[in-house]
Amino acid sequence: MSENKEKQKLVESIGIDIEERLKLSPLAARIYALLILSSYDGLVFEAIRVFIGASKSSVSVNINVLTQLDYITFYTKPGDRRRYFKLTKYAQINSLTSYLQNIHKEMAIIEKINHFNKKEHPEKFINENSLGNIYELYLIEQKNLIEKTIQNFKNFLKETTENTELN
Repeated sequence: MSENKEKQKLVESIGIDIEERLKLSPLAARIYALLILSSYDGLVFEAIRVFIGASKSSVSVNINVLTQLDYITFYTKPGDRRRYFKLTKYAQINSLTSYLQNIHKEMAIIEKINHFNKKEHPEKFINENSLGNIYELYLIEQKNLIEKTIQNFKNFLKETTENTELN
């Protein structure tokens, strides 16, 4: 299989996951996936458009969305008017923060369900309490892990910035 075909399959696969996890449009998710798989130099607009196979306006709108969400950024090179798009320095933190917000929402829903069932259907609450507790514990563990990972990313980025400034 050629490298380009393999990359297309991977962009599609990762894009589907990103679309669901970050609640992005299919095109925005594929653009994000493509930039995840690209070099530090990033890609110019036309390279993104050609690889994705979408219209200029659709790609432009979705790049703007990703930029506004702070998932991607761009830079220019001296003497070159083109913009080079790449992941932001904090893309992983932004992604995990979005995931953490979803976990908080899910925890609030579970709390409402448990509260309602405890009040309105005590027999159901008693019988299913352990299931609710198991799921709630899972969500708490996920929340704690994500918060720890976000902090590890922040520490890494801080150390990287400090080391760059020293050199």
